[in-house]
Amino acid sequence: MSFQSDRRLALIFLFAGTLFTSASLMFVLQPLFGKILLPLLGGSPAVWNTCMVFYQSLLFLGYLYAHLISTRLAQRRQIQIHAAIILISFLALPLALPENTVPPTDSNPTFWLLWTLFLAIGLPFFVVSTTAPLIQKWFAHVGHHTSHDPYYLYAASNTGSLIALLSYPFLLEPSIGLNQQRVYWGIGYGLLCTLILACAWMLSKNAQTDDAIQESSEQNDNPDIYTQLRWLLLAFVPSSLLLGLTNFISTDIASVPLLWIIPLTVYLLSFVIVFSQWNNKLHPLMVMSQSVFLVPFIVYAFVNPADLPYWAYLILHVLAFFFAVMVCHGELAKMRPHTRHLTRFYLMMSFAGMLGGMFNTFVAPFIFNGIYEYPIMIVAALLLRPDLKQSLHKHLLLQIIPSTLLIVIGIVLYHSIQNLLDYFDVIVISLMVLTCLTFVLRSRPVALAALTGAIMFLALSVHDLSSHTLYQARSFFGVLSVRESVLTDEQNNSELYHELFHGTTKHGAQRLATSLSTIPLTYYSRPGPMGQLFSEYDQSNQNWTIGVVGLGAGALTCYGKPEQHWTLYEIDPLVIDIAKNPKYFSYLSQCARSATITVGDARLSLAKEPDNKFDLLVMDAFSSDSVPTHLLTEEAIKLYFKKLKPNGILAFHITNRHLSLKKVLSIHAENLHLASLLQEFKPEHDIPLIVATDWIVIANDPKVIEPLSVSQLGNWQKMPLYFDMKPWTDDFTNVVNIWK
Repeated sequence: MSFQSDRRLALIFLFAGTLFTSASLMFVLQPLFGKILLPLLGGSPAVWNTCMVFYQSLLFLGYLYAHLISTRLAQRRQIQIHAAIILISFLALPLALPENTVPPTDSNPTFWLLWTLFLAIGLPFFVVSTTAPLIQKWFAHVGHHTSHDPYYLYAASNTGSLIALLSYPFLLEPSIGLNQQRVYWGIGYGLLCTLILACAWMLSKNAQTDDAIQESSEQNDNPDIYTQLRWLLLAFVPSSLLLGLTNFISTDIASVPLLWIIPLTVYLLSFVIVFSQWNNKLHPLMVMSQSVFLVPFIVYAFVNPADLPYWAYLILHVLAFFFAVMVCHGELAKMRPHTRHLTRFYLMMSFAGMLGGMFNTFVAPFIFNGIYEYPIMIVAALLLRPDLKQSLHKHLLLQIIPSTLLIVIGIVLYHSIQNLLDYFDVIVISLMVLTCLTFVLRSRPVALAALTGAIMFLALSVHDLSSHTLYQARSFFGVLSVRESVLTDEQNNSELYHELFHGTTKHGAQRLATSLSTIPLTYYSRPGPMGQLFSEYDQSNQNWTIGVVGLGAGALTCYGKPEQHWTLYEIDPLVIDIAKNPKYFSYLSQCARSATITVGDARLSLAKEPDNKFDLLVMDAFSSDSVPTHLLTEEAIKLYFKKLKPNGILAFHITNRHLSLKKVLSIHAENLHLASLLQEFKPEHDIPLIVATDWIVIANDPKVIEPLSVSQLGNWQKMPLYFDMKPWTDDFTNVVNIWK
């Protein structure tokens, strides 16, 4: 008896260990390969979302494969086919990008990215994606005393995913380079394949027939259409919400796996909890918590956004996401079918996950000019709360009429009242009061979702109106908007000006008066570091060749002189369209008519330029508030100086609310024996549109930048030295060490 007990425990460890290993490999590969791909596409958060669509699509194909072979083939044939696929997959190792991989510059790179992923990691990822349903299905046939309900093994799978995700930014990324990560992943993949074959051997030794595990006919009835549709929706909404939230938060700090994994970690944690024995007790608490937390979330995130620290704002959104996915996945776990339908259940879940990713990646960017899929899925999650059937049958019209009237009233007010903003405070307070009423409707999902949707719709409309948005559009690289604002000029008069925003971060501004329209503003102002640099070298820069990485509104070009030649590098064609449109900004049309504009990633574009071309190279590339990490590596700095003349200057814009980028550049300057100066500029007087900004200048020879350090124009200082971090390379970056 003791031997039998040990054997059964060994079975659990074998099958759970296989699932754990598989999930760990899957969720290390995601940030690992996303990081490899980022340099090719300017560090855009859309790279991560597109990668997620690929992973979800291949996961669905893996689950479909597992469903088909486990329901249509004999167990011996299943093992033979799966062993053959495993052997073929080793042809894709070691992991690497295809040779001569270059993204398109004249079209959306989404499909190029998907094809590149397929070629690079398609086969190994497919094998990994088949593991969860197939191994659980095999476990249901090995005769273990828990084989009748193998769903608890799903917790082992998601625990592996969770540990892998958390270990990546805090253990793997800070200590192991990308090349080593790829080697270790290949070793782990070999271990996984060995474990899968061991599970197959145990299945062949202990297999039970389908007849031996049949339950009553009632238990084995096929799930009805309503049940399967609800499975689909309960998996689709969290998947879409995951990507919506990821896009929403990752544009404001940095497009790196560190932030991308936060929503995904919460998403996986929900699966660990709901497929455990705790779900029955926790689910009612989650349902109640969602309705309680909804009130402050809607108030502070949409109706009246508070001036919170970013970490508090992040926690607010992540908690709301946690309660939403816990309710959806909790309902999904309660509806899990008999083991006979296990692979169909997982197939529906993976199909819904794929649909959610495709909606966010392929549909939303083409039908929305902002990240509106995020609030839409918040409403959809509320609609999927328990008692939906009862809520649908009970006075459905009475539930949605108040919300419909609220929207109609809002539309009428929006179009009929000329000075709607005069009533801004009244509208906001009214919406806050209405938000409190959502708690009363917590047991009626339709009414709750309808009222919440109406409040969010009206709040977003009012805030759009208050921001005076002239133009807003969305590209692969983010949401761009042009806004019209009012300032008080030097004579204390009101004056209109235009601003360019990427996400929530200002990327430029221009005053509209003809006499003022060529004055560079914000981070590029004449009193600031850039103005000081051009002023100090005014006598010697007549014939300079200047390169600028990152276009923005084009303000820097107004430092140009007729004999100079400027080349502007910009990865997003939409930014170029906006900067060239005189309805929004006229810097380019007034100051840079002869400038060359090159579309594409800066490093790829600069690599094609002749060596020793530039006298001045200005690095001003930002994705919202962050500099793409591949532009900050040692290899990138070497490339810049290869393209600069021996006495050329590299100027680097490092203004950032969250990351201390001066640490990275200081270490590069020290290691490469370069001279560098830093200015953390703060305007002394309250001058319109002159903002605090940080710039670094670097040169081969200290004498080249000495005029700046001895001038009276600004406070240029030597760079501080840092000894607490390794230099960033294309193989190694660590964002944790530079967090402010």
